[in-house]
Amino acid sequence: MNPSHRINKKINAMIDLEKHPCFNIEAKGIYARVHLPVAPKCNIQCNYCKRDYDCVNESRPGVTSEILSPEQALAYLIKLKEKMPNLSVVGIAGPGDPFANPHETMTTLRLVRENFPEMILCLSSNGLNVAPFAEELAELGVSHVTITMNGLNADETQSIYKWARFGNRGYVGKAAAAILLENQLVAIKMLRRFGITVKINTIVIPGVNDHLVESVAEKAKELGAELMNAIPLFPVADTPYENLKEPDMLTMREIRLKIAKHLKPMTHCARCRADAVGLLGEDDVEAKKIMSEVINMTVADEETRPFVAVASHEGMLVNQHLGEADSLYIFRETPNGYRLVEQRRTPPSGTGNKRWEVLADVLSDCRALLVGGIGPSPSATIGRTGIRIVEMTGLIDEGLDGIYKDKELRTVKKADVFKCGAACTGKATGC
Repeated sequence: MNPSHRINKKINAMIDLEKHPCFNIEAKGIYARVHLPVAPKCNIQCNYCKRDYDCVNESRPGVTSEILSPEQALAYLIKLKEKMPNLSVVGIAGPGDPFANPHETMTTLRLVRENFPEMILCLSSNGLNVAPFAEELAELGVSHVTITMNGLNADETQSIYKWARFGNRGYVGKAAAAILLENQLVAIKMLRRFGITVKINTIVIPGVNDHLVESVAEKAKELGAELMNAIPLFPVADTPYENLKEPDMLTMREIRLKIAKHLKPMTHCARCRADAVGLLGEDDVEAKKIMSEVINMTVADEETRPFVAVASHEGMLVNQHLGEADSLYIFRETPNGYRLVEQRRTPPSGTGNKRWEVLADVLSDCRALLVGGIGPSPSATIGRTGIRIVEMTGLIDEGLDGIYKDKELRTVKKADVFKCGAACTGKATGC
């Protein structure tokens, strides 16, 4: 048996999966769930989606009032659990995609699992970048992952997607639909390989993919998915599909009957927000007050982690990929501003993931690491120690303001200064 599968089974032995209200309709009015909005970025743009903030009166995916850091998300969850003892599920569903924000997502999951070993963990993703994280998800005992799949043929689904970004490349139209579908199929196989339950979401778009839903169900069944949720299009203003009509109840009933030939259809979806909390369809109105209490809190330990490490070519800008950094600039906050304390050498390349384990130890007194770019392996290894990782380009002082003063980082983006080789496995063995 795969080691991750064993770990998954060991963790799940402590978890009552019947308490998941989305996967068990009998739990719907009894057990609560929370979506932690820690993943603002998305790696695709769907023509039915618009991500909004501070939209308290709009209930649909992609909407949230706030974005939380992983540490804030944990503080929020602790307060929620005190108020809501029946809270059984923690999910991450955006407002972007969890795996367009892998560091924030995986750090949040680790923190929740460490502090709430009995909690059900689940994710909702487009599937584009899930596969590299499937084994670690299993190790953390993530039991349920939802993949949104809108068709099986790029020719027929290309109008659904404006663009997709995978690796270091951007794709549009048919190419975007094709790369997305290819990775969705791999993701489902990988998730099932590690014993994770897979649910398929399909957005039913009249005249676009309503005739494709049954073929998705048939393929999903073949790959091992266990449940399928057909969601009627919710026309959103300022999107390409804003003038389409929402499918009526009869249409949706007929589609679910077709799904039922292959998979169990979900019939009680509430089209949850990215910050949904409470019973399914009955979000808790007081939760926003709790979120407001933690949104500006400082969670770093100032005494044991006073420093911030920065990957920079010249010491003025955050502009270097971690893999090419021979040393890191170490800063700290003082009453007279930020002070450069020293430059620390990074461990030599060629040692695989051991390099990042050693670096995490070298940076044990740092609360954050600012980088122009970072691969998934070092991000996971270093982030696991509690160091906050921020990918950005811009002035170092602006990055330090974001860490020490909790100011918004308007310059956050990956720096195009380091190109990994086309044959790179992403495991850092050549960095």
